[in-house]
Amino acid sequence: MNSKAYRLVILSLYVAMALILSYVESLIPLPLPIPGAKLGLPNIISLVSLLTLGWPLTLLVVVARVLLSGFLFGGGFSIVYSLAGGLLSLLVMSLLLHFFKDNISLILVSVFGAIAHNLGQVVVAAIVVQTTSLLLYFLFLMLLAIPTGIIIGIAARELMRLLNKTTIFNRLNLPQKK
Repeated sequence: MNSKAYRLVILSLYVAMALILSYVESLIPLPLPIPGAKLGLPNIISLVSLLTLGWPLTLLVVVARVLLSGFLFGGGFSIVYSLAGGLLSLLVMSLLLHFFKDNISLILVSVFGAIAHNLGQVVVAAIVVQTTSLLLYFLFLMLLAIPTGIIIGIAARELMRLLNKTTIFNRLNLPQKK
């Protein structure tokens, strides 16, 4: 199998895994009085995809996952909010990994990604309902984003550690990790 076909297979697997994690996440009720709060399980796949495929292909993973999960488990507005959060999160995590690759932990990247995701969603919600008072709601979401970002970062780090022990990424011509 050539490298492009192999990348397509990996890309498809990432979309499928992120979609499954979105579904699992929709089944987990969080005992919190914060509407819209989620664990961010699909972000495990976004982080692994960023590290293995880079941001352009991860953009496809994020957009495909948001659209598919929105059509399957949500609605029109959930797609808009998730897309805003997912794209801002991807931008922040990509920039952090690009500029601080050797000096930043995956856990910290995940925390900043979670915060950016919440910020993107709240900004779109504030635009939709035409009020800036929702920005105060962001403070509550940020408090939740920190522990969930840590959990997701740890999960992504451990998944990468296990994946680096396999030969699955050899055909992608990635730089070898220590």
